[in-house]
Amino acid sequence: MTQWQIWIDRGGTFTDIVAKRPDNTLVTHKLLSENPEKYRDAAIQGIRELLQLNPEEPLPEGLIDTVKMGTTVATNALLERKGERTLLVITRGFGDALRIGYQTRPDLFARHIILPEMLYEEVLEVEERLSAHGDCITPLDTKSAENGLKKAYKKGIRSVAIVLMHGYRYPDHEQQLAEIAREIGFTQISQSHQVSPLMKLVSRGDTTVVDAYLSPILRRYVNQVEERLKNKSRHEGPKLMFMQSSGGLTDAHLFQGKDAILSGPAGELSVWSKQRP
Repeated sequence: MTQWQIWIDRGGTFTDIVAKRPDNTLVTHKLLSENPEKYRDAAIQGIRELLQLNPEEPLPEGLIDTVKMGTTVATNALLERKGERTLLVITRGFGDALRIGYQTRPDLFARHIILPEMLYEEVLEVEERLSAHGDCITPLDTKSAENGLKKAYKKGIRSVAIVLMHGYRYPDHEQQLAEIAREIGFTQISQSHQVSPLMKLVSRGDTTVVDAYLSPILRRYVNQVEERLKNKSRHEGPKLMFMQSSGGLTDAHLFQGKDAILSGPAGELSVWSKQRP
């Protein structure tokens, strides 16, 4: 092996790095995740320090084979409620379904129930209904849906979660709405039949909303890391992969908000396992 292999856990406070040199020896490094006075991104800065590069020196071409990361970017955005402004589009009559949820009661005898803050900013109920067997009960009112999407867009909302009854199995109406949203200009469109093709509306809806809420934040961070890893002359860089909540790795371009909530903890376990004797 003549290239570096690098594993990174970017946490909320510290960023930990384990790297394998071309001679197969391991080296570790630790630095603050946020230090804007000294560097823009801890992961890139850590790599540069390991390679002993000068501040303005570009990353040498072909020196790094793969960079594998776990990150709490999505986790922190979720906990701090700093995700993308999101519109929930759902079948008419079910606008409160995700708010109501499953009515679980952690404290059975509590008289004052405090519901969690919803991730979506607004709800757009659309006229449509397919039966559980795919029969069209109510045709999709595309004109009304388009007007509602345009109103949300004018308010500055750019992310939309589309969750329709029985959409997990019969996605035609979700696909039509996604196309309308795309033409209007929405930059993040999460469709429940793609994100979480589950029968139950609430769990499918919750996952789709999380994906719409976090994916734009995640995409900006991934693009930032990828761009700074590239060789400026050839616009190429090492293979970049991210740890998913499941503990599995995926290509940077396939990394989605719904799979990133536990990326950091999963990455931390992976990184520290590399350091065990």
